[in-house]
Amino acid sequence: MNLLKPAVVFFVCILALAGCARTAAIANVTTPLAAHYSDDRVKNAILQAGLARQWKMTPVQPGIINGRLDLRGHQADIQIVYSATGYKINYITSKNLLADGKGHIHRNYNNWINNLDKDIQLKLSATAQ
Repeated sequence: MNLLKPAVVFFVCILALAGCARTAAIANVTTPLAAHYSDDRVKNAILQAGLARQWKMTPVQPGIINGRLDLRGHQADIQIVYSATGYKINYITSKNLLADGKGHIHRNYNNWINNLDKDIQLKLSATAQ
């Protein structure tokens, strides 16, 4: 019984620490679009959503926008490839986000990407009305 109690405490501590992990797998988002939009509508929705979330969006060629977020000493660079049928948000690089080169990054990055994705969808649905 004396050995069981420390083992249980150790196991509980390990589980608690695992739940506090600050990194997660990098989320590269692919969003197909069911409605019919023009390339320009998709581009404008991406630019507007990015601006609203403080991303610096730079169109580099038709169908490709680079984005950068500088937030509290952290930096994330993404590339968004888009068309009338959908878009993909891909991680490029980052600074001060615990990226390990093995596909993991600070969990806040994924939150930022998910928020951007939701906002793009909202902008598109607003333009469809």
